[in-house]
Amino acid sequence: MSIRITEECINCGCCEDVCPTAAIAEDPGKGARVVDPERCTECVGLYSRVMCQVECPVEACVADPDRAESEADLLARARRLMPDHVFAPPIVSRFR
Repeated sequence: MSIRITEECINCGCCEDVCPTAAIAEDPGKGARVVDPERCTECVGLYSRVMCQVECPVEACVADPDRAESEADLLARARRLMPDHVFAPPIVSRFR
């Protein structure tokens, strides 16, 4: 499941700063951050929690129910986006 950023976003940039796959960027037209679902891995393989959710001061980073994905799919995306990163067991993710 990709993360999405709700209208509560205050455009502080905290989420963008902690995103390991550069999935979050500012949308100047909206005056807020947006998530590229093709880059979002929910931090699977990197952290046990979704870092944008951890850092967001207004809880605007939420799971997008329209983009449900398995841990395996998210890990495969992370491996594709970060080919130089060593994803050694134990794999960490919010699923565990």
